[in-house]
Amino acid sequence: MSLRLSTVILPVDRWHEGGAATWRRAEELGFRTAYTYDHLSWRSFRDGPWFGALPTLTAAATATERLRLGTLVTSPNFRHPVTLAKELISLDDISGGRVTLGIGAGGSGFDATALGQEAWTPKERADRFAEFVPLLDRLLTEDAVSERGTFYSAEEVRNIPGCVQRPRLPFAVAATGPRGLRLAARYGQAWVTTGDPKLYEEGTPGQSVAALRGQIEKLGKACAEAGRDVAGLEKVLLTGFTPDKNTMLDSVDAFVDFAGTHRELGFTEIAVHWPIPDSDFAADQRVFEAVATEALAQLG
Repeated sequence: MSLRLSTVILPVDRWHEGGAATWRRAEELGFRTAYTYDHLSWRSFRDGPWFGALPTLTAAATATERLRLGTLVTSPNFRHPVTLAKELISLDDISGGRVTLGIGAGGSGFDATALGQEAWTPKERADRFAEFVPLLDRLLTEDAVSERGTFYSAEEVRNIPGCVQRPRLPFAVAATGPRGLRLAARYGQAWVTTGDPKLYEEGTPGQSVAALRGQIEKLGKACAEAGRDVAGLEKVLLTGFTPDKNTMLDSVDAFVDFAGTHRELGFTEIAVHWPIPDSDFAADQRVFEAVATEALAQLG
């Protein structure tokens, strides 16, 4: 089974003070896709520079030629399907059809209350996500959409000419629960996970692998219920949130071992954060670039 390597570039640098160069370097290193977080701020970066995802991806689209671009992930926390669809169609056009939308139900972090609302419960997030994804699907595939929902509505919305990618740009659906997995099975071209968050602090790599195996089994069941072959769904592991987060980039050999183990589980893409000094994603830039250029060849 082939494996692709992607990266996640957090939007922390001014575009003309290193931001543009990072995206160009990602293309030079041969990454399949460069993603960014679609947040208003994030954890330890909250009090520092942080730029918008879609403007950043638009700039990256003009600075690169081959690199796929995407979000990991966009959520309903501060997005609406109608306005998001228009921006995505524009980005897909500007990039020449190189966009993937990573999309998830969202969490309880800073974005969850930024617009003044109370943080939604997990059930409330799932309810909104279950309505958000189908409406976004329609908005990206139909020229005109009217729909009245409980949480999201569209009234005579026009999205002409639609996406460059047909029938629309691909969705990479982040999900581990049953409702999210059903959405991934029905609407996703890819599925995304970060692993089991309960194992982040004190779990072992072996426990993490077992948890990921269980998630993929549940995904397979959801696909079967939807009448779909799970093999046709790309499976993306967003790294940095598993127990081996601090060792997987110690060397090329360490990453090859990590990647091989997860390829055997069925993952088809691994996304690694671009190093940021003095942060949760600190790593040796030289090792990171060696991983980008040498690891997949060693996997065979």
